[in-house]
Amino acid sequence: MELNTKGRYAVTALADLAKFGAEEAVSLASISERQQLPLSYLEQIFMALRRSGLVDSARGRSGGYRLAKLATDISVADIMRAVDEATRMTGCRDSKTPCRGDKPCLTHNLWTALGEEIDGFLSHVTLQDVLDGIPPDKRTAAQRPSKPRVAA
Repeated sequence: MELNTKGRYAVTALADLAKFGAEEAVSLASISERQQLPLSYLEQIFMALRRSGLVDSARGRSGGYRLAKLATDISVADIMRAVDEATRMTGCRDSKTPCRGDKPCLTHNLWTALGEEIDGFLSHVTLQDVLDGIPPDKRTAAQRPSKPRVAA
């Protein structure tokens, strides 16, 4: 799976906002410059983030954006959903729509399970975790013991 730029840019921009916007609103131009992101694309992304209640906007000379919640209360999954970024691994639109013809492909359940794992992981990682470097207890795959292989 490869995330499109909208999801990656949204997470990067909000991490920047969490890091540099504690005291006052941050302009999109500042985020754009620091993170090397296109300003026009950030404007579109921030409209969606504002509609979902993740950021507040401030007008005027010192205007810009600030987080609407604490960085510890915003998950990466919240950000991805706000910009309509899916973690789907299959070509199907949903679990009811078959991949091919009238039935799912042979690997449908594998890719569906992987998408659910990714979504679960992103749901447990907060914006603050991103700034702090994602602690090991959030790395769900690393917590699980590997299953022993059975010889055929």
